[in-house]
Amino acid sequence: MGNRGQKRAETADELPADKRACSSLEYRPSSSNSSVQTPINSTNSGHEPQDGDMDTSSSTSGSTRSEGEGEKDSSAYGSCDSDGMGDGELRQHSLREYQRRRSSSDHGKFKKVLSSLSEEVEQSGQFAALTELCELLSFCTDSSLSSVMADSFAPIIVRLARHESNPDIMLLAVRAITYLCDVHPRSSGFLVRHDAVPALCQRLMAIEYLDVAEQCLQALEKISREQPHVCLQSGAIMAVLNYIDFFSTSVQRVALSTVVNICKTLPPECPPSLMEAVPILCNLLQYEDRQLVENVATCLINIAERVRHSSDRVDELCKHGLIHQATHLIDLNSRTTLCQPVYTGLIGLLAKLASGSTVALTTLFELNISSILKDILSNYDLLHGMPSSPVADGHCNQVHEVLKLLNELLPPIARDQDIKSGSDKEAFLMNRPDLLQMFGMDLLPVLIQVVNSGVNLYVCYGCLSVINKLVYFSKSDMLLELLKSTNISSFLAGVFTRKDQHVLVLALQIVDTILQKHSDIFLSSFVKEGVFFAVDALLMPETCSQSMFPMFNNLQLSNDPQKSTVRDLPRCLCYAFDISTSGSCTLEKDSVHNLAERIKANYFTTELLNSEKGLTDILQKLKTLSTALTELVKITASDDTLSQHEEEFDGILHQIMSEISGQDPISTFEFVESGIVKSLVNYLSNGQCFGGDGGSTGEFGRSYIVEKRFEVFGKLFSSSSDLLFEDFSMLALIRKLQSALSSVENFPVILGNASKQKNSYATVPYGRCTTHPSLKVQFLRGEGETSFSDYYEDVVTVDPFSSLDAIETYLWPKVSAKRIKRVKSESSSLQCRSPDLKEADSTSTDIHEMQEDKANFSQFKPGEEPGLVQKAGESAGSSEDHTDPVDQEQHTPSEEDTNMRTECPRSSSVEVASPKLSFYLDGQELDRKLTLYQSILQRQSKAEHEIVTTAKLWSQVYRLTYRKGVKPKQSSCSQLCNHQTHNSSVLEKSLSYCNTPFFPGMSAPELASDVEKSSATYSILFLLKSLEGINSFRFHLMSRERTYAFAEGKFDDLDKLKILVSNVVQNEFVNSKLTEKLEQQMRDPLAVSIGGMPSWCSQLVNSCPFLFSFEARSKYFKLAALGQPQVQPHLSSQSNSNGRLQNNVALPRKKFLVYRNRILESATQMMDLHARKKVILEVEYDEEVGTGLGPTLEFYTLVGYEFQKFGLGLWREDHTPFTSTKSLIAEDNGINSSPFGLFPRPWSSAVSMSSGIEFEGVIKKFFLLGQVVAKAVQDGRVFDLPFSIAFYKVILGKDLTVYDIQSFDPGLGRALLEFQALVERKKYLESVHGEKSTFKLDSSFRSIRIEDLCLDFSLPGYPEYILSSGPDSEMVNMGNLGEYVSLVVDATVNSGIARQVDAFKSGFNQVFPVEHLQIFNEQELERLLCGERELWNSNDLLDHIKLDHGYTASSPPVVNLLEIIQEFDREQQKAFLRFVTGAPRLPPGGLASLNPKLTIVRKHCGKWVDADLPSVMTCANYLKLPPYSSKERMKEKLLYAITEGQGSFHLS
Repeated sequence: MGNRGQKRAETADELPADKRACSSLEYRPSSSNSSVQTPINSTNSGHEPQDGDMDTSSSTSGSTRSEGEGEKDSSAYGSCDSDGMGDGELRQHSLREYQRRRSSSDHGKFKKVLSSLSEEVEQSGQFAALTELCELLSFCTDSSLSSVMADSFAPIIVRLARHESNPDIMLLAVRAITYLCDVHPRSSGFLVRHDAVPALCQRLMAIEYLDVAEQCLQALEKISREQPHVCLQSGAIMAVLNYIDFFSTSVQRVALSTVVNICKTLPPECPPSLMEAVPILCNLLQYEDRQLVENVATCLINIAERVRHSSDRVDELCKHGLIHQATHLIDLNSRTTLCQPVYTGLIGLLAKLASGSTVALTTLFELNISSILKDILSNYDLLHGMPSSPVADGHCNQVHEVLKLLNELLPPIARDQDIKSGSDKEAFLMNRPDLLQMFGMDLLPVLIQVVNSGVNLYVCYGCLSVINKLVYFSKSDMLLELLKSTNISSFLAGVFTRKDQHVLVLALQIVDTILQKHSDIFLSSFVKEGVFFAVDALLMPETCSQSMFPMFNNLQLSNDPQKSTVRDLPRCLCYAFDISTSGSCTLEKDSVHNLAERIKANYFTTELLNSEKGLTDILQKLKTLSTALTELVKITASDDTLSQHEEEFDGILHQIMSEISGQDPISTFEFVESGIVKSLVNYLSNGQCFGGDGGSTGEFGRSYIVEKRFEVFGKLFSSSSDLLFEDFSMLALIRKLQSALSSVENFPVILGNASKQKNSYATVPYGRCTTHPSLKVQFLRGEGETSFSDYYEDVVTVDPFSSLDAIETYLWPKVSAKRIKRVKSESSSLQCRSPDLKEADSTSTDIHEMQEDKANFSQFKPGEEPGLVQKAGESAGSSEDHTDPVDQEQHTPSEEDTNMRTECPRSSSVEVASPKLSFYLDGQELDRKLTLYQSILQRQSKAEHEIVTTAKLWSQVYRLTYRKGVKPKQSSCSQLCNHQTHNSSVLEKSLSYCNTPFFPGMSAPELASDVEKSSATYSILFLLKSLEGINSFRFHLMSRERTYAFAEGKFDDLDKLKILVSNVVQNEFVNSKLTEKLEQQMRDPLAVSIGGMPSWCSQLVNSCPFLFSFEARSKYFKLAALGQPQVQPHLSSQSNSNGRLQNNVALPRKKFLVYRNRILESATQMMDLHARKKVILEVEYDEEVGTGLGPTLEFYTLVGYEFQKFGLGLWREDHTPFTSTKSLIAEDNGINSSPFGLFPRPWSSAVSMSSGIEFEGVIKKFFLLGQVVAKAVQDGRVFDLPFSIAFYKVILGKDLTVYDIQSFDPGLGRALLEFQALVERKKYLESVHGEKSTFKLDSSFRSIRIEDLCLDFSLPGYPEYILSSGPDSEMVNMGNLGEYVSLVVDATVNSGIARQVDAFKSGFNQVFPVEHLQIFNEQELERLLCGERELWNSNDLLDHIKLDHGYTASSPPVVNLLEIIQEFDREQQKAFLRFVTGAPRLPPGGLASLNPKLTIVRKHCGKWVDADLPSVMTCANYLKLPPYSSKERMKEKLLYAITEGQGSFHLS
């Protein structure tokens, strides 16, 4: 193997360690050892790769072409060329002529062979003729053999297959049968007519020659595909299974494929011969070969489906250990991993057996099936809860099958139906209460967890059905034990927020049963958690709680229950989990009302019915506090006496937080119903969130009041011993809010019908084919609109995910009064053109112009001011150093581009142009921020229930009325966000020095526009967003509070300004229910862009991103910013597929040639050519072999090192006069390695060159850096460039203040904060004693006068950066210290880095808009770009490393390696990781997300094992480790390899 890394010439020859790149011939999946070709049945199409398979994401190409300097394109990546069509037609004609002559020749040969075989010749002649026949059949085409000829051969080769004496003739005859079935599709029918199947079965029932038997299995497999019934009747199943153990694994697979083919179409009456095979099949389930086990399981699943109605047959199935084997296989700890359809089918098999056999039921309970099913429900992705249509894949989903099995394991409730089998099951469970209790203890908590996670209606109903049975059949004492560990009251209160009557009936039945058995125990908790109020609300919706149960207002309880169920569901919920029956809805009319009436009459006393006495003490107390806070806000808003009421506000807030953080538990119902959340929101927004005017104070005053209230509220949670008030737990409030949000939110999950998705042609707006259905729309001119003409077509197809802006662009030239006649004719002919030609028409030009107006892809030209913005389509001039890719090619926006730019409107400082047209559907104007599909769904979801299926959506014709456009009004909330900076004599002294709000955009958070402001959901979201902001700014708040305390003289020691902050963990803000809903929505087949999802998804993700997990937002980001479609669930296997490149399968790839000695030049060329293109870049190094993942990751690593080098003038550490900082810099390799991360070096606008570095070059490098960073994110590459947290905040568009400087320069940051404290003390004393105070005596900085510090008005560390040139700006004194601090802060985090940041963002925007990153915080952005900070722990190493080819977990070399890796320090770990993968950090998700998995195999060495070095294949993450004699020797060689074996990729 070639060498990776030749750092020193003298060691090059002795360094065999390599960094091996994959070539197209190097690494292939292993093939079977047998010569038998094993066909793979369609059932197994979802197989994972076997051990020999390796998904390598790289290849080399034999033919390449150049496209610009340094670029290589594989022929696989090229595009079709229309030239040479004449030559192609000529070649095809020649090929057809050749085939005709070949067929004619073959036909003559077949006649000759047929003649030879028909004659009575000797065995040698028959052998020769059969040999020739097999050769002919091997190479001929289907046109060479006619049906007559095939029919003539059939009886002869069947007769010869029965030959008794000559095994060679038998073998060749059977082989001819096999080949004949391959060549001629109808030949299996001819063979069957001449009894070929009995002849083959005869050979298998009495095996004389193994090779003949193997060939018979091959032949039967071919015949069984077309003639399964004949094979079944002829006993083929027993024939192939009888001696199956004698064959190799590959031949066993063929035999089982035959059985699978036969079992696909079994007759209704199962023949006895089929049951004879069951013992053998059950035994085969114990085998280790995965494909074999899957085939056996498929057979048994089909057999069980046929016999499930016969209890005797089901009992017979259970006698042969089928239940034991199936239970073992579905256990998550099983060694055999099955593909998803088979795994799900086995669960369904157990459900069928439990339904028809008491023996099966008993066995399953004794095997503790509940523990296995609990693990499945706990670990399986619950988002696949919607049952698939049988047309789609033939298998219902996994959770659905688990719930079916659980329902079958418990008997039906007598009030539902009376079935004999039910009584048998009931008798068994009544005799074994211990089994029922274990069943309930295992499953009740996880079932509650499943329902609470936000699953769809089907899964919710299935879980409630099981819980209902558990509660019903449990005895009183057992029920108490069962419910002791669960908050059943809170759970039921949450269930009552669902609309569907089937679900409500089950919830009422559970309440009824619990109260029957333990009304004395649970009645009070039902009142506390709101169950009592929910039942009462069902009966009297007009008087019910509008906070917790507002949906009951629209619930018609007396209507036909079938109309209240979800529309277009595959079957009614009454039978959703019933295996044996189905039919019309069994829910009786008024059943919900009658049941609620009965519960109220039987258990709720007249005392409880009194609304005042029905309230708990804590609820009354919270209501009182809520009312008091609301009234006080009204008073302050009317008289503007904020300062006078500060103590009152403080007292009420303390009381509220004392109750929430106190010992007395508060239920979710009490928390929501009390109105506390709404009153807190009202307080924080100064009454403006719910329509108040905020008082008579001016705009600036209102902003100040709101900010002040946020600060006061935030101080409630500050951890400071100096503060007089109690420190309350923010965590307690957050968890209360999360629980409340999960209970009251009702965001709809809207799923498409996967089985009905199809391609279509959308005329509007782009005229192109789509991978999804189109909407049928009729455009109608609004009444009285004289300035427009009628649209000339009746009904057109519209891309459902197009924005209204795009539709307007299409429609405007066709309906405006200024249009000319040719527009109509052109547009008519346009629809007849192919989609390929459509891109060049006038519509595309209009769209392109629209894109130019919307997109902000700016780029700096050499010599141009970096502040200037250049449009994407303008000429950028020419330059030797830098060329604009836009000048080189005409770019037509792709579907992803247009979706990206038109569906994600963001706030902009530029005034939005008035729309030319307004669109109306059913009389209501459509929101321009939504796609047409979203607008339709929004309207439908308001009328329907939580799950809206879209089966009817595509067939309906939508009538869209267009009118003259109306200029959009500015949002009232946005007015609050525009903080004015006018001077105010009243407020100026109260404000901090910089007047910068600590909560930008939070004083009136822009939440989801679809949420009513009066709803509890809106208030909860507002408060959660406020708390998340306070948590983020906790350090700023506490620092400012300490500064004020110092200013007021509460302490004099400046060291006390230092604080330690412990923020609430960000995961506490994640709402699991909403995360589950978003994940489910993104997996929908229609989620090809964010425009294919309900509008709440984008609105919530953008306004409250903290509600969703990092993983969910990463998927959303790929969909929104990169336009990458998600892999559908039914296409992925059960194994982990979190690989970095897994999501990029749809994007084309480009190879690019890179020169190691010119890394940044190569990166510049690469970005010039490909920054704007959605392609995945793969790197190939000059004069090195291979390309792919490893070399590409190393390229990004090398680029990162280049940007960290000294002398570039990019970073603060690159220019510092303080020798003490040299310890922070790795001078030995010339790389900046600040422990606080990289932050841009400030450059004065008056300086164009410093220390020989030109500022123009700095700008170019930041522009390139932005491109590279964006491309790394787009392609999913780890880019290890250690930016500081502050720089990530700048990238996200956040403003930095003096409090942020400590994060990247602790010395400067602390000094500035101490200076600021002195300034604030001076202000305070002047405000108290007047300007002639005695402050001069105390105006010292750590016992030194400010003047004696000899500070001038230059930026510390940058003497050439002059801050101010005024007469008072020569030296810093106490009088101008405040100005000095302000100027230093501005130069450090604002004006001094603004041009560099603008250049970075301009480069970034060439790849995709940087605004899409704003759904992440700064820590998450670092994780997205650079991967995981923590590399691994011991558990990760064992769980996520694959051992193969001679190594197991117990092999001494493997044990030694794991110990060595654990002993490595951080730098050694990074070096090891770079050696193996090409990148020094793991992708987001750690080792579990590494794709391919890190694989360690035994390296075969020569005589001297200890002299050899480890080698790797980076594209496969594949480490070849020699079996060293000792741990010490291994560590020595490994360290040598990872330190010296860098720098090149070679093959051995």
